[in-house]
Amino acid sequence: MKNFEDLFQSTFKENKDRIFRICRSYTDKNADAEDLFQEVLLNVWKALPSFKGHSNIDTWVYRITLNTCFKNLSFEKKKKQHFIRINGIDFKDTSRDLSKEKQEEFDKLTSCINQLKLGDKSIVLLYLEELPYREIAQVIGISENHVAVKMKRIKTKLSICIKP
Repeated sequence: MKNFEDLFQSTFKENKDRIFRICRSYTDKNADAEDLFQEVLLNVWKALPSFKGHSNIDTWVYRITLNTCFKNLSFEKKKKQHFIRINGIDFKDTSRDLSKEKQEEFDKLTSCINQLKLGDKSIVLLYLEELPYREIAQVIGISENHVAVKMKRIKTKLSICIKP
């Protein structure tokens, strides 16, 4: 049992910031993101005994995170209380130090990302977390080449959206 708890603790410490940022990107409020974060941790705890090691544990945790976020999003859409938003997300803690012009560009980018389809948005969020295409492919459940193609298309869409 000690090894199980140690594995959970180390996995939590290594992934908590990324998990929270992903949760925050699928909610409107920090309080909702914190609730979703707790739900992800509970789901990881429950599923950890079934982890077979076929993929990196971080990849497995991201998949649980996305599944939990999608489930919550589906539930919230039914209640019509929340929207998919990423405004306010600070992936690299850079927005605090941005000039007004850069902040406007950042806000425009987050708005454009917000307009993407849910699957494309997930790919972008994992990309912004600096996951390699191989891990993104494992999390999303598509081939690495498909991730590369989708990223090229997403970048084109974002480029068009950002241009005035």
